[in-house]
Amino acid sequence: MDATRLAKEVIELHDHPRQVPPFSSRFPGLTAETGYAAARQLHAHRLAQGWKLAGRKNGFTNRGIWARYGVTGPMWGAVYDRTLTMATSGAAAVSLAGLIQPRIEPEICFKLKAAPARTTNPAALLESIEWIAHSIEIVDCPHPEWKMALPDCIANNALHARLIVGAPVAVERIAGLAAALPFLRVSLFKGREKIDQGVGANVLDSPLLSLAFLVEILAQQPESPPLAAGEIVSTGTLTDAHPVQAGETWSTDLHGFAARGLSLEFE
Repeated sequence: MDATRLAKEVIELHDHPRQVPPFSSRFPGLTAETGYAAARQLHAHRLAQGWKLAGRKNGFTNRGIWARYGVTGPMWGAVYDRTLTMATSGAAAVSLAGLIQPRIEPEICFKLKAAPARTTNPAALLESIEWIAHSIEIVDCPHPEWKMALPDCIANNALHARLIVGAPVAVERIAGLAAALPFLRVSLFKGREKIDQGVGANVLDSPLLSLAFLVEILAQQPESPPLAAGEIVSTGTLTDAHPVQAGETWSTDLHGFAARGLSLEFE
């Protein structure tokens, strides 16, 4: 399986967005490892164009949606200065230009103050985190009806399109945060209609354990950039991913720590 040939197609799809059959239906034997190799070439291409790495995103950390999308595990991708919006006021206008089938995902993100330890101990992971925030990721898929396999998603930078980050809250201000994160609750609204709801435990049992997944998989990928202080890590959707269109307003209501919801107007 030629990762370079796959990477060339992924890069061309980002330059000229359109729907195409899944890569896995046309590249026999496509694996997650080859998908990551192609994603690294997409990353190198973007860096050469002046993009800057701002952090990472985890995808498919919500086990409850694996069967719906035909995947069997989580993945990670890169977040860039050009895909990141800081919405510290709790609201943002978000362009969907160039996206084919965008979907919205309410998440929890962390800003790192140090590279996290390779551990599943939530308290130890918290020591590497400067702040926590509510975030919303917009993901996009070029494959018809979102039908694909996990390597398809990995090769396409884990389907990342936009990341909107709400007001940060210093972790030192939140007593018992590690224990509370599995129980936080979020509701997702389209206009005034409640579309979905979720809890922190949906994300690999806790957003902190989603971070642990990222640390572990990067330890197995020495060719990928290691996590570093200053990066923002979004830990995966707390609900299902839902289609969005320009002209719509979506919002979230979050309960579980000092942050609250976000409101997005799509353009």
